[in-house]
Amino acid sequence: MPSFLSDGISIAYQVHGQGRPVLCIHGFGSSGKVNWLDTGWVQTLTEAGYQAITLDNRGHGASRKLYDTQLYFAHQMAEDAANLLDHLGIRAAPVIGYSMGARIAAFLALNHPDRVTASVWGGMGLNLISGLADSETIISALTAESLSQVTDRIGRQFRIFADHNKADKAALAACMVSSREPMSEAQVRQIAGPVLVAVGADDDMAGAPEPLAALLRQGEAFTIARRDHMRATGDPTFKQAALAFLERHA
Repeated sequence: MPSFLSDGISIAYQVHGQGRPVLCIHGFGSSGKVNWLDTGWVQTLTEAGYQAITLDNRGHGASRKLYDTQLYFAHQMAEDAANLLDHLGIRAAPVIGYSMGARIAAFLALNHPDRVTASVWGGMGLNLISGLADSETIISALTAESLSQVTDRIGRQFRIFADHNKADKAALAACMVSSREPMSEAQVRQIAGPVLVAVGADDDMAGAPEPLAALLRQGEAFTIARRDHMRATGDPTFKQAALAFLERHA
């Protein structure tokens, strides 16, 4: 994978296809490949005439692993995304983020409104503001000696996901400490660009999409039927809704 330096940190990325660029930002514990290639998103986007740009967030995939909890705030990772656009010579593009990637996309739209033409926030509803209370449980699951020691349901999900992806669990534990940086309601209201907020109907981690969409100046809510947080990522109806949204705001 090609890489570049963002504030001295090596960030890996890939560019797929030709056409209008779309930046895709993956979720916690995942990678560009796992979140976007393996779920069919890259194929969906390229067949629709887009150029899909994926990156591995710091601490994930082929990017540099960091163990300082102060280096994983969502607004810092949003700067990595902005720096990637600079590196590729892209002035502005739509951005699709899932879960932690949606939080990063939100800070990118807030801090660099001229770089983001439209946003799709998957797996992130009102908890963008209210935050999440299970970070310590997930950190304990990631730092446990083995999966057999993890009894919490959410903790087991994240540990199994990390083990499956052969992720650096120490780096992920450091990331979990600060990556869930909340965004205030006032900050959400500042985001002027169009945003699609898409959350699975059975997602008990993201928060409701409708209240978050209502705070946005151009917010739309979409419920991904019969999907929880983990299974909503590659859902065909989510992809169709995102493509239709991007086309309306081309």
